[in-house]
Amino acid sequence: MNAITPASAERLVRVPLGERAYDILIGPGLIARAGREIAARLKGRKAAVITDENVAPHYLAALVASLEAAGIQASSLVLPAGEKTKSFEHLMTVCDAVLTARVERNDAVIALGGGVIGDLSGFAAGIVRRGVRFVQIPTSLLAQVDSSVGGKTGINTHHGKNLVGVFHQPDLVLADTDALNTLSEREFRAGYAEVAKYGLIDKPDFFAWLEANWRQVFAGGAARIEAIAASCQAKSDVVVADERENGPRALLNLGHTFGHALEAATAYDSRRLVHGEGVAIGMVLAHEFSARLNLASPDDAKRVEAHLKAVGLPTRMGDIPGDLPPAETLMDAIAQDKKVKSGKLTFILTHGIGQSFVADDVPSSEVLSFLKEKHP
Repeated sequence: MNAITPASAERLVRVPLGERAYDILIGPGLIARAGREIAARLKGRKAAVITDENVAPHYLAALVASLEAAGIQASSLVLPAGEKTKSFEHLMTVCDAVLTARVERNDAVIALGGGVIGDLSGFAAGIVRRGVRFVQIPTSLLAQVDSSVGGKTGINTHHGKNLVGVFHQPDLVLADTDALNTLSEREFRAGYAEVAKYGLIDKPDFFAWLEANWRQVFAGGAARIEAIAASCQAKSDVVVADERENGPRALLNLGHTFGHALEAATAYDSRRLVHGEGVAIGMVLAHEFSARLNLASPDDAKRVEAHLKAVGLPTRMGDIPGDLPPAETLMDAIAQDKKVKSGKLTFILTHGIGQSFVADDVPSSEVLSFLKEKHP
């Protein structure tokens, strides 16, 4: 890890995808100058801003004013907050709003919000007029370090999470770190799970840095900007190597197979479990399952659990409020996961901290037995 940079520093991470390359700007005050940054990169002069009822009171007016000051005609749509907004119903609402605003191919859909708004808006941007320009302005830590980068968009169905969607890369990502100041502690912790994930995938030095510096990351300033930039760079590297998740990009799903099953088991009820919390539990389970298969030391699983517990994240299925369905039901959700190929289970497992790998054809009997063992 690099030394912590000055608190005022702004970072830029470039995602080099040829003609579709784009910048990720990370730092304070970016919403106030979003119009200037967008106008410098896009030819269009119309934008449809999609946000939710939690974010709109804080940032929508400032964003629209910035766009209009830069000569961009802006319309806006405010949706209900929460995971259940990632639905066919709300996708239709967004598409209709974009068309009503007469957004053309060189104009932009702008996602102002967390991962739900980003995923939903990006999906709409990818299919309206067979693809219009797309700008991500993520306002949650989880979205800044993960979902806003890489072009994966989608909605949920009763079959599972993110099973309907498209790959549609953004044209710009503006990660305004000031926006994180309005997050609840729970939301920030949930996003931090995705930060820790990058260390656990293949950057053991970053994970060790987080163990030593997580309090400063939570406090804000230079350490927070450094952690976000390191996470965005890590994701950019993986996306460039495997944009459509045919190989190594699957490593970004560490903890997600178990986590998505737990989200489905709670019916995406954010009062019980939010995405980052599911990932935190899932990463502990992935390390424990790896140890059960004699692929890694149990000490690594204990280290992962200790760190995530220290920052206040849930680490066990029993930490989820309320009853969970039986292990067999969780197994059904895992079998529906996008990483299943030809009916064979694919998991991201590990040989230790920062040594994750894609494991194909994991025996379902082993997974079910493990889930029964860990079920509260």
